[in-house]
Amino acid sequence: MDLAQEEPAGDGEMEELVRVSTANTPNGENHLQRTHFPGMVRKKAYIFDGLGNYYNKEWDLAEGSGQEFCWYHVELPKGKQKLSQSAQYLIDVLCPPLKLQDILSLVSNGPFCGHVDGALVFRVNSPGPPSSNFTFRLAARVTENSVITISLGRVPRLGFSPVGQSLLSEIPSIESPSYHRGERNEGSGIVIREHVLEFLLTMNHSEEADNPVPKSVSNLVVHIIDTHMDHLQDVVTKLEMELDSVELELDRGGFALKKEMLDDRRFPKMHLNLQRLLQVIAHGEQVFPRVKEKCSSKHWFASEDIGSLEELIGRLRRLKENVGFLANRVTAIQAGLDSWQSEQINRKLYYLSFLSIIFLPLSVITGVFGMNVGGVPWTVQKDPALKDGFQNVMGLCLAMLLLVLLCFIFPALYSRLTAWLRRRSLKRTWSHNRRSFLKRTIGLQERGGYLRI
Repeated sequence: MDLAQEEPAGDGEMEELVRVSTANTPNGENHLQRTHFPGMVRKKAYIFDGLGNYYNKEWDLAEGSGQEFCWYHVELPKGKQKLSQSAQYLIDVLCPPLKLQDILSLVSNGPFCGHVDGALVFRVNSPGPPSSNFTFRLAARVTENSVITISLGRVPRLGFSPVGQSLLSEIPSIESPSYHRGERNEGSGIVIREHVLEFLLTMNHSEEADNPVPKSVSNLVVHIIDTHMDHLQDVVTKLEMELDSVELELDRGGFALKKEMLDDRRFPKMHLNLQRLLQVIAHGEQVFPRVKEKCSSKHWFASEDIGSLEELIGRLRRLKENVGFLANRVTAIQAGLDSWQSEQINRKLYYLSFLSIIFLPLSVITGVFGMNVGGVPWTVQKDPALKDGFQNVMGLCLAMLLLVLLCFIFPALYSRLTAWLRRRSLKRTWSHNRRSFLKRTIGLQERGGYLRI
């Protein structure tokens, strides 16, 4: 009874301690002093004037006023940290003004779309390891004048940069040994090296400097989802190029290359990565239609952006089909390697069986003549009439070996013989029909008649 009465008192004391600690610390000082993990996350803050212009701003998590709106983005590190460690990083940079329920709704795994504390929150966080290139986490908290987003690692083309001289707008030229890195040739443009081309071919989008500046929060939400789709498409394109190169290597390679791929489990790992990618796409198929449905009821969300969200949802479905085709290709290649491996094992077993069939009768013969009993022929060493016993046993072994080989060769000889007889009979039939046909045609020509078909 005493213990039961003391437990609520302990909980009340804990709540009172928390209230006292938060009451004694001002909000501004609390936010400035909570830098327990400096440099662990990357932060970007922008303010948009609603007229197509943007400016960098300090990290104060304040909302815009009027037509102005703010965007705060946090990049979590792609390391081996636990999910609780990521939550601590977000608490360090987003609290206050965000509460614990906001942090949990942004950092948790799995799909989610709903209203949390008056703000629209959606996330597409896959539960894979953070260090993997196929683990995607994107979460957003949207209000009328501010957007807070969290991503795992850098998302290409997500941010904004000043408009400058872009590499994509240059006239390229072929690399030659006389050119140096970054050298510009008069009249032929800038030299693009091979590794730069390989990187650009995996990109399905332009650079950050070419991003259109959003004029409303709805434009910004569409931009965030669009860049997430571009990121997924980049990974799929890179996988397609890697799979094409692997198929070419398999066509050109031999035993050593196939054995290495089987030992490294390359295709099962690729199939696992494709399944993780399909899980991310499935999360998007669950979340983005609900985002469109909830945003359509907001007065500050433009109707043309609703159509843009619908196009992105259709693009996500097409991307899912493409990933499914890649998974089928990987499965087919792995099945081909498995059949090749089983064929190699069967061939080795065939050789062993062939050797055992050859040596089994020989071992029987040598075992019989090696018995230490009386009455075995050709075993009397002192008898001059049986001095050729060893040669007789060797001749018997050779005759048995020839008999075994004849048993193996007989099916092939029989098939060749039957094929030769069939061809000979066909030639005889054709020559006989040809002679009879010539006789009939010559007789009809002499009589001036027609040949009945």
